[in-house]
Amino acid sequence: MSLGDGWENDDGGGRRPEDGAGKGLVVAFGLTMKTLRVRAGMDREEFGRRIGYSASTVASFEQGRRIPSPRTIDTADEVLGAEGMLRVWKEEVEKAQYPVFFQGMAALEKEAVELLSYDTLVVKGLLQTEDYMRALLDMRRPVLDQETIEQRVAARLARQEIFDRWPAPLLSFVLDESVLRRPYGGKDVLRGQLEHILLIGHKRNVELQVMPLDREESAGVDGPFTIVIRKDGKKFVYAEAQGTSALQTDAEQTTLAAARYGIIRSQALPPRESMEFIEGLLGAL
Repeated sequence: MSLGDGWENDDGGGRRPEDGAGKGLVVAFGLTMKTLRVRAGMDREEFGRRIGYSASTVASFEQGRRIPSPRTIDTADEVLGAEGMLRVWKEEVEKAQYPVFFQGMAALEKEAVELLSYDTLVVKGLLQTEDYMRALLDMRRPVLDQETIEQRVAARLARQEIFDRWPAPLLSFVLDESVLRRPYGGKDVLRGQLEHILLIGHKRNVELQVMPLDREESAGVDGPFTIVIRKDGKKFVYAEAQGTSALQTDAEQTTLAAARYGIIRSQALPPRESMEFIEGLLGAL
């Protein structure tokens, strides 16, 4: 995926909408929340206390500058006695944290029964630690403002809920060795990232493999990509580069991508050897 972009990607203060259409929806949601709060006879401070936020954060929600998490929307609906008037917005409001081009992929991740990922530039967003995320986002040029960085970190962390979902999806990650050696943010950040990858790699529904630099052949020369397979068997292929993205749905192309991924896996180290390889890298830091 593109370096540190954040789409391969709720904080306590909520998230920001990422495009004009999303902003309009979030503003409408905020006005609805404010109307219900006023009808319930609560000021922002009291309402914030009851849902676990400051009055200033409540103002951000109501003015459409921040996006509350799905859990916060549920709590607000209950506190305000809204009888579902806020919950009905939940799915669309959640999508608004992403730009239009990534919304389809974000939705597919929630439906995935299998996800296959090959990465050659950075550790995939689903595997990143918070420190690693911040290191990548700090490197973006032109530079990002702090509020945008916080929003993008929050969005990636929220997507990592895929590891705790049940029924558990089958997840496969192949990482190029170079990804595991780049000390973005410094050695301490890399050390924490490698430790995190090892923890994820021990999950029963996860297979993690390393593509060594000494391989003379690799079917992954065209770069990183992700395959998502839904319960109905339909496959989707997603790729990003330099701020552009493509979500491929053509049956022939997705089938070929899945076959290519199978070849990549056969060329990479097996999972057990890959874990030992990462442990070796970690020990050498």
